[in-house]
Amino acid sequence: MIMYITSKNAKIKTKEAECMIIMDLKVDNFMMFKNFHMNMSYPKKIVDSSIEGEFLTNRKNFRYKKVNILMGANATGKTSLGKIIMYVFNLISRGKTAELINAVANKNAIATITMDFVDFLEQLNRIDIQVLPANEDEEAELLVCVRSVTIGLKDNYEICAKKIEKLPLVMTSDLDAEIDKVMPLGWMFGYSDLENNPKMRCQEHDSYPKILDYTLRALDPSIKSVEKLNEVKNSYVVRMQSQDLIIQDGEVIKENILSSGTKEGIRVAAVLSGICEGGYHFYYCDELFSYVHSDVEKAFLSVMISKLKGEQQLFFTTHNTDVLDMQLPKHTFCFLKKDIYDEEPIKCVEASKFLKRNTDSLRHAVENDLFSIAPNLELIYEIENI
Repeated sequence: MIMYITSKNAKIKTKEAECMIIMDLKVDNFMMFKNFHMNMSYPKKIVDSSIEGEFLTNRKNFRYKKVNILMGANATGKTSLGKIIMYVFNLISRGKTAELINAVANKNAIATITMDFVDFLEQLNRIDIQVLPANEDEEAELLVCVRSVTIGLKDNYEICAKKIEKLPLVMTSDLDAEIDKVMPLGWMFGYSDLENNPKMRCQEHDSYPKILDYTLRALDPSIKSVEKLNEVKNSYVVRMQSQDLIIQDGEVIKENILSSGTKEGIRVAAVLSGICEGGYHFYYCDELFSYVHSDVEKAFLSVMISKLKGEQQLFFTTHNTDVLDMQLPKHTFCFLKKDIYDEEPIKCVEASKFLKRNTDSLRHAVENDLFSIAPNLELIYEIENI
């Protein structure tokens, strides 16, 4: 599923001023997250980095992780993390509260989210969200507070975060008044699967037909071409050696003809087209390459990164350890690990906190389980003894 969500707010007049960058995220008592913390700043400039422009325009000290590759075993929260972020964005954009209220894990305890984000080039925002437990006769109540500071010419994230902490935290149920403080946002979430999967709502960019054609032909050699149907909105014909197929609103008619990897290519093309056109500023690409060859995934990720423009940010989840061999800064990689007996059952392990030297091998670190993220295989081998 691809979700395209843009704000109904229209305060910003120049497209160049818009951006959507998450700098810090804290989640407690939502889904499987408890005392969870993830930070998207990094301490110093990387010389000869393969990722260009990991700082705000005209605010070069304000550094942010432009690419965030999330890895981890199954059930470590990669997809759930994207959902939490999406629910916060839906609250900001549409005032939707039900998703967050329903996502509370322990209904008898307070659930909180704190997110720091940049929504235009000179302002850092912090949104605090609280969901209070429901009383016997009342439903759960959602409170929110938005605090903002101007980013100075020489400020980094840490300086601005301290400025926000000095502002009073006043939680309120008046969502409209608080959300109105936030500028327009633009983002795209791409999931390989999601319950109650709606049809893809696609904002077609000029590049999409050609990118869709190249993507599907790269994934399936039996596809001769992909052509746009001008008579039907948001529809394409996939011409194959044996027959033709129709794609409408991102859904394939007679989809059993295509492999799972080729069908995922439709979602991949939509995300890549959005990045190429700069139509959105935040992208969450969740395991869209589960059925795709490792080298193909690396090639698409490389193109996505190269096409990121200006103040854009990409979150990319994967199980493919070959991605570790790509020449990317170590701060790009974050590993999610799960320990249900810990006060923080889902932890975010940043590779750059462990590997300080340029010569340190990320792949060797993972193979030697330096981050303690290896899946538990003992129970699998115990099956032999049954």
